Amino acid sequence: MRTKDFATTTFAQSHRAAVTDAERKLWYALRGRRFGGHKFVRQFSVDPYFADFCCRTSRLIVEADGPQHSESQHDARRDACLVAEGFSVLRFWNNDILNDFESVRETITTALDGRLEPYDTVSG
Repeated sequence: MRTKDFATTTFAQSHRAAVTDAERKLWYALRGRRFGGHKFVRQFSVDPYFADFCCRTSRLIVEADGPQHSESQHDARRDACLVAEGFSVLRFWNNDILNDFESVRETITTALDGRLEPYDTVSG
């Protein structure tokens, strides 16, 4: 479902244009229904946040994270909001995407198949 909100569209477009090598590699693998026919989109809006990649039918969000995301309280709040909206969130370090992509692919496939146990990242 596309948004008619100009600001949201502009933000998403600017982030799609400024991708890291890891995001580019991940998007190449996710696009075109290459994961068992699952359709992913980039820069998916879940107010007030944007997800790097999202499979809307499976309610799965995949994030590519650099070192600035280490121990991020913002990311913890963001993930809690996304989970509350009914999404599962997978986060991968850029280094893992670039150097151990087969493990990343296997984890995403496992999640899409419903074989990955949910992990609560919100501390009590």
